[in-house]
Amino acid sequence: MIIEHLAIWTQNLEALKDYYVQYFGAQPNDKYTNVQKQFQSYFLSFASGARLELMSRPDIPANANDPVSAQYLGLIHFAFGVDTMAEVDQKVEELRAAGFPILSGPRKTGDGYYEFETLDPDNNRIEVSTLYR
Repeated sequence: MIIEHLAIWTQNLEALKDYYVQYFGAQPNDKYTNVQKQFQSYFLSFASGARLELMSRPDIPANANDPVSAQYLGLIHFAFGVDTMAEVDQKVEELRAAGFPILSGPRKTGDGYYEFETLDPDNNRIEVSTLYR
């Protein structure tokens, strides 16, 4: 069994799509639009086969979670894996130079990962990691 895709509601559909395309190599499908439901979405595909669905509809309320300082029950982040520690370092510098916040790291964790945590344009938590053992 695999996780087929994750989905994110957004009020910034184009900006969020562009972020994952530019910084994580996603390949978007053509935008789907359902005029009657005021729904739009993209499926973003990654080289690993994983997909991310970005969805927009004007009646979806904003998330009240504090993305920087607080943790909450439920889905808190998703992670992109790279092959080397150098790739982690390269990605952290690329995102930092582009003005995206780095919440933690890069650092070695007790469970064998080298990682950092950041926020996408909608303040969704993302990790970029590799095994260092």
